[in-house]
Amino acid sequence: MFDALIKDIREIDKSILAFMLKGLRFSAGISFVSLLILFVFSTYPISFTSLYSSLILFRTGIMFAVGFFICGFVVDKLKKAT
Repeated sequence: MFDALIKDIREIDKSILAFMLKGLRFSAGISFVSLLILFVFSTYPISFTSLYSSLILFRTGIMFAVGFFICGFVVDKLKKAT
């Protein structure tokens, strides 16, 4: 199963792979900003609003990463099917 997944990753079209990597960098940036806010909250607990907003940002970054990854595979499969 993992061998097939690795094989599919290696066979992705280069333009789709570049788009996936840009999306993953974007979502990593969002997650990094949220982790910075969480770090500030852990050292200087000012309000719980910053805690909740950083948790929401982190979940959003993770969901963007999963979305870009899955959509990249789907677009590649659709492109190869036609």
